[in-house]
Amino acid sequence: MTAGNHSTVTEFILAGLTESPELQLPLFFLFLGVYVVTVVGNLAMITLIGLSAHLHTPMYYFLSNLSFIDLCHSTVITPKMLVNFVTERNFISYQACMTQLYFFLVFVISECHMLAIMAYDRYVAICNPLLYNVTMSYQVCSRLVVGVYIMGLTGATAHTGCMLRVLFCKADRINHYFCDLFPLLELSCSSTYINEVVVLCFSALNILAPSFMILSSYIFIIASILRIRSTEGRCKAFSTCSSHISAVAVFFGSAAFMYLQPSSVSSMNQGKVSSVFYTIIVPMLNPLIYSLRNKDVRVVLNKILENRRKWVFCLRKAL
Repeated sequence: MTAGNHSTVTEFILAGLTESPELQLPLFFLFLGVYVVTVVGNLAMITLIGLSAHLHTPMYYFLSNLSFIDLCHSTVITPKMLVNFVTERNFISYQACMTQLYFFLVFVISECHMLAIMAYDRYVAICNPLLYNVTMSYQVCSRLVVGVYIMGLTGATAHTGCMLRVLFCKADRINHYFCDLFPLLELSCSSTYINEVVVLCFSALNILAPSFMILSSYIFIIASILRIRSTEGRCKAFSTCSSHISAVAVFFGSAAFMYLQPSSVSSMNQGKVSSVFYTIIVPMLNPLIYSLRNKDVRVVLNKILENRRKWVFCLRKAL
């Protein structure tokens, strides 16, 4: 049976994270817990920033968008993986696979650019504090966020559009737990030259450009911090960046381990483990990093919890 894209494959089999039967159920409960924490944490961060006027600043505007991206990013991957843990054969239709690939790319590319914009925001805040409100106005922030999603949509459309022209013949077993770009290209029985060119071009745009922006922003930030004479001032300036540095290190570190290894060293099993970090663990960690390491978020959260306790106390007293 031939699909609309001239491929003879109408469904794929996902190899999953592991083939050991005894690990399927423990991994199901582990990743179910991770997904629940991810959903609750990111929704809580979005709600907290939306409800608190104290957090209506460019930094937290970008953070709420990062939480939205993380929530969607995890939702594209994790539910299907959880289903695969409890089913005997892990089938995914061709259309569902291409859809998962598309939205995975939208949100992973958007996250790269969002982290870069957040680094630029910290650069302006520390290096040009007097011009911060002008440089990072609401209009500028809105345009930057729209640009992030446009970059995600453009990259995903280019990659998925090229994937739709690839022919998949008899090989239908994807050696991964979701429909990722390179595992799919490995199954191709037609030329993937155009796909490889597109990957190379968009890697420069979506990986190297954000990485350069983040790196250059922090070079200027560190130079500016070192010029501060007081230790207290240095610590205060660095504390505004520490959460973002942690998020960048985990996301780009795990992604680099997945995609930048030499082929002679890399193995698919190592790739699966590292991809778990940036597809599942990072979306869970980001709200925890920004809430536990951020004084403003902790203060607002404590205030909301205190008001809730007072409300419950008054309600019980009235009853």
